[in-house]
Amino acid sequence: MKNMIKTTRTTKVGILMLALLTNLSIFANNVSLFAIKNDAEKTEITLGKVKKGNLLSIKNSNGVILFKESLLDNETYKKEFDLTILPNGVYSFELDKGLTISTIPFTVKSNLVTFNKTKEVTFYKPIARFDNELVYISKLALNKAPLKIEIYFTSFKSDNRELMLTETLTDPEIIKGVYKLSGVGLGTYKIKMITEGRTFVKYIN
Repeated sequence: MKNMIKTTRTTKVGILMLALLTNLSIFANNVSLFAIKNDAEKTEITLGKVKKGNLLSIKNSNGVILFKESLLDNETYKKEFDLTILPNGVYSFELDKGLTISTIPFTVKSNLVTFNKTKEVTFYKPIARFDNELVYISKLALNKAPLKIEIYFTSFKSDNRELMLTETLTDPEIIKGVYKLSGVGLGTYKIKMITEGRTFVKYIN
C-alpha cells in the first residue's frame, strides 16, 4: 500500500460541510416522519416535508427491496399499502431524503401488521466533497458509530485497483477527515465509506 494520500487542514469547503452537519444535528430529535394509520387490511402511510426525488422503499430483514418509489411531489406524500399479503416476518419502511435515511420497522404475523414507533431511527449519511485535490469527508455521528474509510486508485494506464489508504474515524458528534489526492498520476479514485452496516461509494476522476 502506497502512502501517497495525506491528511491536511480544513478549508472553506470543510467548514461549510461542518456547518451543514451542525444544522442537521439541530433537527436530530424532530418528531416522527412517518404518520401511520393501520386498519385490518390496509396501512396508510403519510410523510410530511418530503421533496421530489426522495425515495421510499420497503425492505425485508435481509435488506432485500420489496417496493421502491421515487416521490414525485413536494411537502406531503400519502399512500395505502396492503401489507397483510407479506409473509410472516420483520420488515421496514425506509425514506431516503438525500442526506438522511429514516426507517421504521414493522412485523407481519398471521395477517396482522404491527409497527414499533419507538424503533424509528434516522441515519445520517457520510458526506464526501472534492475540491482542488482535497477530499473532505464528514458525518453526523450522534450514536458514536465509527466510520471506516477506504480510498482506492485505478490508473488510466492500468485496470488494477490499488488500496491507497484505510482508516477508521470516530467522534462523539461529528466525524471529519481531509485527504489530499495527489502524487499518483492520472486515474480514478474510489472513496468507500462504511458505517452502521451500510456502504457508500464516491468516484473521483
